[in-house]
Amino acid sequence: MKRILVPTDFNVESTKIIDAIALHQGLEEVTIIFLHAFKLSDSITDMLMLSRRSRDYENISDDFNKKIDAYTNKYQNKVKGIGVEYFYGSTAVAFRNLLEGLQIDMIVYPKNYNFKPINKYSIDPKYLTARSGCEVLELDTEVIANEQELFDTKIQSTEVEKKVSA
Repeated sequence: MKRILVPTDFNVESTKIIDAIALHQGLEEVTIIFLHAFKLSDSITDMLMLSRRSRDYENISDDFNKKIDAYTNKYQNKVKGIGVEYFYGSTAVAFRNLLEGLQIDMIVYPKNYNFKPINKYSIDPKYLTARSGCEVLELDTEVIANEQELFDTKIQSTEVEKKVSA
């Protein structure tokens, strides 16, 4: 089973990567972890409160969570888990430690990934992932989504043709 890290801004559109991962990985089971990175603040108060970062989870919309639940049900035999993690730091060494701790096998980006900060401390993960030593893959979510729609339509039209001819 592979563990895949997906950098995100928690936009609902970013969940399309799950389709791309499921189709790309074939029969192999995967666990997907969505990640957003923050640089550490210089404030001592912020550093002391780092363990109480529950307010960061407020950045995850209900729509994002609903989409994750829908994908979990859609790919229940293939996707064994979908999680959310935050990374606090800005060094490649700290990021590699996170990857090791989470046992990440691969980092996956959508092909046209655009970093969108969710607050003033957000950092672009491409700076970290490029120096991580972990395999980084870009998948085209639009092409895969269109292929899947064509596949679903073909199945439906074949079933309709059978009913009409009967």
